[in-house]
Amino acid sequence: MKKYIFCLSIFYLTMTTLLANPFLKAYKTPHQTPPFDQIKIEHYVPAFEQGIKDHQAEIDKISSNQEAATFANTIETYERSGDLLRRVSSVFFNMLSAESNDEMMKIAQEMSPKLSEHQNNISLNSQLFARVKAVYGNRKNLNLTSEQIRLIEKVYEGFEDSGATLSENDKEIYRELSTSLSKYTLDFGQNVLKETNAYEMLLTNEEELDGLPKSVLDAAKAKAKSKGKTGWMFDLSAPSYVAFMKNSKNRDLRKKLYLAFTSKCVKGNEFDNQENIRKIAETRLKIAKLMGYPDYATYSLRDQMAKNKDNVYKLLDKLNVAFKDAAFKDVKEVQDYASKLEGKPVAIEPWDWSYYSEKLKDSKYSVSDETVRPYFELENVKKGVFGLATDLYGITFKKNTEIPVYHPEVEAFDVFDADGKFLAVLFTDFHPREGKRQGAWMTEFKGQYTSHGEDSRPHVSLVMNFTRPTETGPALLTFDEVETFLHEFGHGLHGMLTKCSYETLSGTNVSRDFVELPSQVMENWLTEKEFLDRFAVNYKTGEKIPASLVKRLVDAANFNAGYLCYRQLAFGYLDMAWHTLSSPYQGDVKKFEQEATKNVQLLPLVEGTSISTAFNHVFSGGYAAGYYSYKWSEVLDADAFAAFKSNGIFDKKTAGSFRENVLEKGNTEDPMDLYVGFRGQEPSIDALLERSGIKVKPKNSVEIKKEIK
Repeated sequence: MKKYIFCLSIFYLTMTTLLANPFLKAYKTPHQTPPFDQIKIEHYVPAFEQGIKDHQAEIDKISSNQEAATFANTIETYERSGDLLRRVSSVFFNMLSAESNDEMMKIAQEMSPKLSEHQNNISLNSQLFARVKAVYGNRKNLNLTSEQIRLIEKVYEGFEDSGATLSENDKEIYRELSTSLSKYTLDFGQNVLKETNAYEMLLTNEEELDGLPKSVLDAAKAKAKSKGKTGWMFDLSAPSYVAFMKNSKNRDLRKKLYLAFTSKCVKGNEFDNQENIRKIAETRLKIAKLMGYPDYATYSLRDQMAKNKDNVYKLLDKLNVAFKDAAFKDVKEVQDYASKLEGKPVAIEPWDWSYYSEKLKDSKYSVSDETVRPYFELENVKKGVFGLATDLYGITFKKNTEIPVYHPEVEAFDVFDADGKFLAVLFTDFHPREGKRQGAWMTEFKGQYTSHGEDSRPHVSLVMNFTRPTETGPALLTFDEVETFLHEFGHGLHGMLTKCSYETLSGTNVSRDFVELPSQVMENWLTEKEFLDRFAVNYKTGEKIPASLVKRLVDAANFNAGYLCYRQLAFGYLDMAWHTLSSPYQGDVKKFEQEATKNVQLLPLVEGTSISTAFNHVFSGGYAAGYYSYKWSEVLDADAFAAFKSNGIFDKKTAGSFRENVLEKGNTEDPMDLYVGFRGQEPSIDALLERSGIKVKPKNSVEIKKEIK
């Protein structure tokens, strides 16, 4: 009897815990957004476990169905399955990036192999794949819409990519490899975050602050105070690091901070990522070879716009040739300026670059960060960016304080279309925190889809690491931060304006080398006077940004264009080098990196530093063999904005075409077809060269046009 009562007590306790879990019941929040005010750490694991259980039951029901496989009972049912798991995953993994802590990281370590195993149980389910394959083989005879056919093809390719066509023995090998890969990539990202958070540089001597503007010092003092310390604290978060490197006259301290930033996870300590990199590259290679491909890039690129590694290298090489003279000219100009400024020859080291190039830029154009900051107060910038979307697409934003948020600094907005119809929820999260990883990104808590005739609208989030407000003033952004805002907002528009039937095809679920088009095209408005005049006003006086300053911003738009292109090419070449390996690499990570980037190396190499060991995009994100897409998309965005320039940068007809053909369509059609639908022609590199101030076109620009197909 006692045992019975004890078991009954455990049962009731378990049921009470489950019933209290907000993930396990319908959200009663505005637009069914996540109830962040109710979600606690202890809710994640039970919700994950129940989500896996529910999803597996749904999969079993599909795979054991005795009826003939159809689009409705197989593909569409599969697409709609796993709702609970999707809900808890979207919240957890977004929080792991934006609001993490040791407990979250521990849960990630616990759940990652379980989620990998669950995904493998689905993708390697022979009965399920047989039904998918049957529908795929007969797809052209089923009287389906083009989007439904596209979904069938993408579902089939997903199974194929995940080992469904392998032998039973090879399927088990794939299980082991994919589980290991998920662990290595998770470890990589957590190491970067932990080492980034671990570093602090506290200055207490005012003589060490020479050159640092008041806004930077106020932020550094506030950071120190928040840590219970006296002085000025600098760390490796973007606003702190970039501001110090651009402004500090103290070369020794610049070097100290630079070395801390560029030696992350390469020092042989507990956060070292060198072995993780070797394991990630090797595991990806093994997966590719298991699938019948010579390297991971070949395996990964076949469903991208680039199609294969040869086209990627051709683009990178052509840009290398086109920008080479400009890149070395940029370096020489900064070198000469530094020597003139110091009154003696100065050998530019990497920790000098930001400082002297910023001084040169200011001397040529008078557009230093401190010159423009007063005109880029965050609230005004938000009005400008949101207003641009209103001008182009007619959409409006209304803050909704009834929507729960995951941090007091986060804001939530209802987004409405031109006709007043609800379009999306937009969350914004602007400032760095200890639990937030570096960088800026757009993500979703819920994607868009249509079910039973109802358009279920998305919940989009923009997460950034911008300059904080201080005790004496509001958040004043740099030009680069405003550009980043526009970039991520472009991704946000792609997510908010999507108009598809199926979530896996909607919004930003497109190929990597197409996803950056909607984001990068938005950056072009920042050097347009008509746009700046609408929101860039001095936060103290209300004075509109002077026309002379706007002109200088426009003139400065191509400052260091060659250097910046070469920097991106270095990332692209490095990524491709790791993922075109045909055999495992067990050598020195730093030497491998030097060899991969030697053709675009502009500044002296520094011993003990590494790009790879903190390269989250590639080793912890989704850009493996895909970092080239930033340059690929730059070709697209320059060509696309040329249409706006030709017709008027606020031309609603042009914007309407871009919305209809690109932003609304998601992955429902081939990306090149979508682009041609908007532009009326395939893109060429010419617009990028012209925008970048490169006068000499490559002789084989016609060939490049073919490569961007």
